[in-house]
Amino acid sequence: MTDDAHTADLRAHHPGDDPADGQFPESVAAGYDDPGGANDAAVVTPAVDLLTELADGGPVLELAVGTGRIAAPLAARGVRVGGIELSRAMAARIAGKPGGADVGVTIGDMTSTRFDGFGGAVGPGDFALAYLVFNTISNVTTQDGQVDVFVNAAAHLRPGGLFLIEVGVPGLRRLPPGQDTVPFTVVPGPGDTGYVGFDRYDVATQLFTSNHVTVRPDGTGRFRSVPFRYAWPAEMDLMARIAGLRLRHRWAGWDRSPFTADSENHVSVWEKV
Repeated sequence: MTDDAHTADLRAHHPGDDPADGQFPESVAAGYDDPGGANDAAVVTPAVDLLTELADGGPVLELAVGTGRIAAPLAARGVRVGGIELSRAMAARIAGKPGGADVGVTIGDMTSTRFDGFGGAVGPGDFALAYLVFNTISNVTTQDGQVDVFVNAAAHLRPGGLFLIEVGVPGLRRLPPGQDTVPFTVVPGPGDTGYVGFDRYDVATQLFTSNHVTVRPDGTGRFRSVPFRYAWPAEMDLMARIAGLRLRHRWAGWDRSPFTADSENHVSVWEKV
């Protein structure tokens, strides 16, 4: 589908969506804060705990801050938090959360936008910590673009500042020859309802799609496919070196468990040299 056709399709199915909001327009933002999953306190709290510790009292910047799932509770702890977010529909929901009114937001692309959400009081070169969570680095679907994210993050950090990424490890070990699809979630509902999520990989290009199928009680369904690009941890270490960063920590999760060959996720932290 061409970009123009995709825009027309969005408007036809969701007239309230603004194509400038990219993959996260109003129709997605409206349900992004639904209870459970990534919004569960058992998921959010360990992330906020670690980020608070790594910030060590300094200001922090969230790239792709979204609806403030992490930034708002972080600000509620007294941490000064700024965010960059492409989608106005997502960013509009931050202020309504506890702590969210204190989050400064700059609208723009995380590959290039410089933060100016505190009226110039805190900006590039001032942050103790920048972070990018919940697989969002993979939303950037070119290698050059992902390098730009690292460079932009580094530009916001003071010397010794940290850049943290949380992202999944590509599930390629689960692909037998000739198969390109890996299911990651199956949630049966009452009757014939339910939800299925699966990733479809192109190992030649490192591109993949995350696909979501939901069947409602009335028998209608919704299919949503989001494009991504995966990168191995070692590739991200090279991106970090290009940006003037060096690896400081790599864990399998927010609990700082060891990263191993069987880890399905990693939380990596690089330091500005």
